[in-house]
Amino acid sequence: MHVNSEQLKKFILDTNLVPSKDIDAAEKKAKGTDMTFDEILVRDGKLTVDDLRQMKGYIMGIPFINLKTEKIEPEILSLIPEPIARNHNIVAFKKDAKSLEVAMLDTDDLEAVNFVKKKVGLKILPRLTDAESMKSALLQYQKSLKAEFGDIIQQEATELHAVPDSIDGEEKSEADLKKLAHDLPVVRIVDTLLNHSIIQGVSDIHIEPMENQVLVRYRIDGLLHDAMILPKNTASGITARIKVLANLKLDEKRLPQDGRFKIQTNTASVAFRVSILPTYYGEKTVMRLLKEGGGGFSLEGLGFHGEGLERIHAATRQKTGMILVTGPTGSGKSTTLYTVLDLLNTPEVNISTIEDPVEYQMPRVNQSQVRPDIGFTFSEGIRTLVRQDPDIIMVGEIRDHETASLAVNAALTGHLVLSTLHTNSAAGAIPRLIDMEVEPFLLVSTINVVIAQRLVRRLCGAKEKYLATKGELSSLEKNIDMDRVLRALKEEKIVKADAEWETIPFYKPKKSAECESGYAGRVVIHEILKMTSTVKEIILRGGSSDEIEKQAKKEGMLPMIEDGLCKAVQGLTTIEEVLRVISE
Repeated sequence: MHVNSEQLKKFILDTNLVPSKDIDAAEKKAKGTDMTFDEILVRDGKLTVDDLRQMKGYIMGIPFINLKTEKIEPEILSLIPEPIARNHNIVAFKKDAKSLEVAMLDTDDLEAVNFVKKKVGLKILPRLTDAESMKSALLQYQKSLKAEFGDIIQQEATELHAVPDSIDGEEKSEADLKKLAHDLPVVRIVDTLLNHSIIQGVSDIHIEPMENQVLVRYRIDGLLHDAMILPKNTASGITARIKVLANLKLDEKRLPQDGRFKIQTNTASVAFRVSILPTYYGEKTVMRLLKEGGGGFSLEGLGFHGEGLERIHAATRQKTGMILVTGPTGSGKSTTLYTVLDLLNTPEVNISTIEDPVEYQMPRVNQSQVRPDIGFTFSEGIRTLVRQDPDIIMVGEIRDHETASLAVNAALTGHLVLSTLHTNSAAGAIPRLIDMEVEPFLLVSTINVVIAQRLVRRLCGAKEKYLATKGELSSLEKNIDMDRVLRALKEEKIVKADAEWETIPFYKPKKSAECESGYAGRVVIHEILKMTSTVKEIILRGGSSDEIEKQAKKEGMLPMIEDGLCKAVQGLTTIEEVLRVISE
């Protein structure tokens, strides 16, 4: 936007957005450079880009439009193709018989304006908007595409009826299957299915052949949902296509197969971990979606807080010992481990991992994947890693006696070891390792902390506040030490010092256009067991997990269900969601 510098300076001074001394300083800095004084103000944080954009628009007489809460009609939005909208930051939002109003970040982008004018044949009225509005509008492309994807899949599935029986019969040669996998309707169905799942925020895709149809289900925020039903004749083609993508054997239908492939979209690079299992009605396919560049998480962002967070940070400062993360499949253990690894990943240390599979690639971390079919197991991997001069070792999972013994031995010989374990609680990790024939005296010498966790669905921004009744509070008291939770809430200043349960609000999900279920994403609820001297004594004398947990609570461990209640008070989730996950 071409605006006279003096005009802009006068406008900024008139609006009192920036003090005159800062403007004078910016003008001095701009002398002898290619930058203007307003660019200096933005660089130094005195003005935001959106503030500057809005002021220039006002001076030029271009109306400003806020699209953050606007729902744009799909037929108007689709007048500008998504790639053009995304690349040029231009979105159609209002139309009449003669003109089309478009929101832009840069109204001087004549190339984009001319393209839209030629495409729609209407007069184009540019309107200025801000980055958040543009982001919100571009997101609506994805939401409108959801409905389209379902239609496309059904249409392509119908076209498959034309596939000859010699190709779509029960017994096919590898050449026939390869031909079917490259058939255009099959390719379109699978591509659409994958893109649809990425947009929906799916963590797993289940493709299940049944007697007369194929059921596709998505796991979103931990819950499985029926996504669509396809004709039975699509089953072999979809499976063959996925096998080709994952480089699996096309003609092997008797044995399970595992593979992996990656696709790149406009917004993300996503790896798909493929598992194929022979069932009565055909091969069932499950794909786990793993967004690449898994870094960027923080422990606080995942849901760790307070005393538990301090315990994890203290454990990461140790040079030796073990940090264990426990929980069932799909409870976010790997994400927590990678986040801890990210904290530890500095130029001064050598980090090596042995995983099954490598879920996220991390820079400066030496990651290996187990290959049991050729003898490269977790235990063999640990033996090799300790000869690689590591400071930190991450073992994807401790499954058996040999892996457990080697991991403990690595922790005893000057390494910090991170790993996962399948147990229901933090205290339950101890008897589980003893069951794997690890001596109790070795456990107390090596374990620093045990983190147990689950994932609960996170509430959207639109949510309803309410006060719990006496009956609801009495019901909670049966499973929860309400006094301990209240103390924790007060210590972390989540509630006021004089707060009582009767006055503390909870939240319910509220459905909206942006958030269909009232939930979006997930957050960790956790308990963190610190290996204190008293806990060590209980382990050495053969105490049960209940005894260990009881002592840990006395020493400040907030049980998982109570941490969930804290998050319910904060409005991150609901009481019902916490009880659903903990009771599973």
